[in-house]
Amino acid sequence: MSKYDYLIVGSGLYGATFAREATLRGKRCLVIEKRSHPGGNIYCEEIAGINVHKYGAHIFHTSSRKVWDYVNSLVPFNRYTNCPVAVAPDGRLYNLPFNMNTFYQMWGVKTPAEAQAKLDEQRREALEAMREAGVTEPRNLEEQALTLIGRDVYKLLIEGYTEKQWGRRCADLPAFIIRRLPVRLTFDNNYFNDLYQGIPIGGYNRLIDRLLEGVEVRLDTDFFDNREYWESVADRVVFTGRIDEFYGFRYGRLDYRSVRFETETLQEPNYQGNAVVNYTSAEVPYTRVIEHKHFERFGSEVYDNPLTVISREYSAEWSEGKEPFYPVNDERNQAVMEHYRELAREDAGRVIFGGRLAEYKYYDMAPVIEQVLNLFDSEIA
Repeated sequence: MSKYDYLIVGSGLYGATFAREATLRGKRCLVIEKRSHPGGNIYCEEIAGINVHKYGAHIFHTSSRKVWDYVNSLVPFNRYTNCPVAVAPDGRLYNLPFNMNTFYQMWGVKTPAEAQAKLDEQRREALEAMREAGVTEPRNLEEQALTLIGRDVYKLLIEGYTEKQWGRRCADLPAFIIRRLPVRLTFDNNYFNDLYQGIPIGGYNRLIDRLLEGVEVRLDTDFFDNREYWESVADRVVFTGRIDEFYGFRYGRLDYRSVRFETETLQEPNYQGNAVVNYTSAEVPYTRVIEHKHFERFGSEVYDNPLTVISREYSAEWSEGKEPFYPVNDERNQAVMEHYRELAREDAGRVIFGGRLAEYKYYDMAPVIEQVLNLFDSEIA
């Protein structure tokens, strides 16, 4: 008889939520984590009294009342609203997402009708240029963006940032990456359309600690260092790591984009006045700067701490030894992933694959939690 019902490989949101729900149902769970801390990429490191998002900014947002009530039953969330600002190549600041504030800053238009007319004019120019070239459908990200938003916004706020993020020219990226662009003809800087958003009061570590409460967790433990043993200790495996690694790269390696961070403590209370500032110029090597205290301190509270912590984010090609962040969903990788999906379907009785690495899919935090809750409400129940 196995000692555990579930061996859960990885302690990020998928693994931690699964562990909690299984434990509440009387299942015996063991979570193993190769890092020295739980929580995956939402882990926070305290520096100078500030919760620093060690693996990049994480803002919780959802329209699901079920998910929002679930996380708030574990730890209360604050009122943080994501309103990023972009520093463009011309040195000016623009509000994101694209809204009336952005269009006023760019063109001086003051009404939705004026903004719509300007957008329509630039879209027509892009479509006419494509027709002259004998093109009927956008062939790449650049053409897709120009037909959606026009040249001015594309050149100032999309092109350089996107090329830094993906390490490729926009003309060499597939069009589907940018099929939908948020465009609002209102003066609304709230980046998300969801009903609920915020940050756990006290940081994400509190959320992870509650999810893993009463669960056996072993850190600094790599599943692949002793795979045969770990698979023998439980009836089923919940795997949240790289699916290609799980199958020994049988059909080849999947590609990712990675991110590296330069984190600095500054002798001032307020560096940029906002949590997220994007740098869209190709000449600036980093994609954005995060000032972490703004996730949890608002108004005059910002000045209660005379120090601040910032992180510069650099997008990078992924290679072994780096953290895989974003799947590269081009045709080659999707074809390779389909082979691994077939293997996963065959192994469904003994292995549950979940999360962004195991499913080779970009996930926000809330859908990960919702997926686990639905799993327990349906299949596992």
